[in-house]
Amino acid sequence: MSRRHRAEKRVVHPDPKFGDVVLSKFMNILMLDGKKSVAETIMYGAMDRIQARMNVEGLSVFHDAMDNVKPEVEVRSRRVGGATYQVPVEVRPERAQALAIRWLIKAARSRSENTMVDRLANELMDAQQNRGAAIKKREDTHKMAEANKAFSHFRW
Repeated sequence: MSRRHRAEKRVVHPDPKFGDVVLSKFMNILMLDGKKSVAETIMYGAMDRIQARMNVEGLSVFHDAMDNVKPEVEVRSRRVGGATYQVPVEVRPERAQALAIRWLIKAARSRSENTMVDRLANELMDAQQNRGAAIKKREDTHKMAEANKAFSHFRW
């Protein structure tokens, strides 16, 4: 970390098909080894799969899933007098979005369907309906924060 000043935020350009910045960030994190066209193919294929199965726009399902997975609180380690406490803190909107993207991609990659398009489409549909591994991760984070509510006075 730089001691001089905060790192400036990079500008993320919207994706070519829908013109959505959040979708573009999602594809950038989904991308492996700099293969953006592969990530775009996977994402747009998942959107088409969602559209075909649910008869609603894939982009709205994506945004609903993202909103459902975003955490409100998380725990951060805080060292006080030789002991480490898990202190619950509210999550900033940018971090909540980053965590939601990360959790959705990790959950999709760990699913057992054959192609990544199927995995991602099914995980997004599950997250939109408040089920699936990414939602479980958010619930676990909230439970941990609730369990450590007693240490909230150590918040900094």
